[in-house]
Amino acid sequence: MNRKRTIPILATLTSALVVAAAAAASAPSHASIVIRHQVRGCHSWSVNGGPFKASQAITLSRGSSITITNNDLMPHKLVETSGPALTASGLRMRHMAATAKVRFTHAGVYRFTTKPGEDYMQGVKTIGEDNVLRLTVKVA
Repeated sequence: MNRKRTIPILATLTSALVVAAAAAASAPSHASIVIRHQVRGCHSWSVNGGPFKASQAITLSRGSSITITNNDLMPHKLVETSGPALTASGLRMRHMAATAKVRFTHAGVYRFTTKPGEDYMQGVKTIGEDNVLRLTVKVA
């Protein structure tokens, strides 16, 4: 008998597709990010109430969105540094409590930073170099 053994390959491919689909299905469809002022490093951000750090990463499902709230003492402009096209509004967060909204309609890896402006208040002191905020969004 000359039978080809394609069943293990088919089973492996099917398993891989199921795992990939489950990962995409389990990714959240929305995230909330807050930018805050801090004495060391000047500013940082938090994803969904997690720890405040200068660099953040999140995985989202295709069609999902992020809302960024600027609670820092200075304005921030959200800047996409790489990634597919996206839909965004309010990228210039010019005052405290200003929000930006970003929608991810294409799968891919998106990278963002902010361009901070001048402090709203005079005399604000910080320690060390100002943090450069970085955000990586993986959209499945």
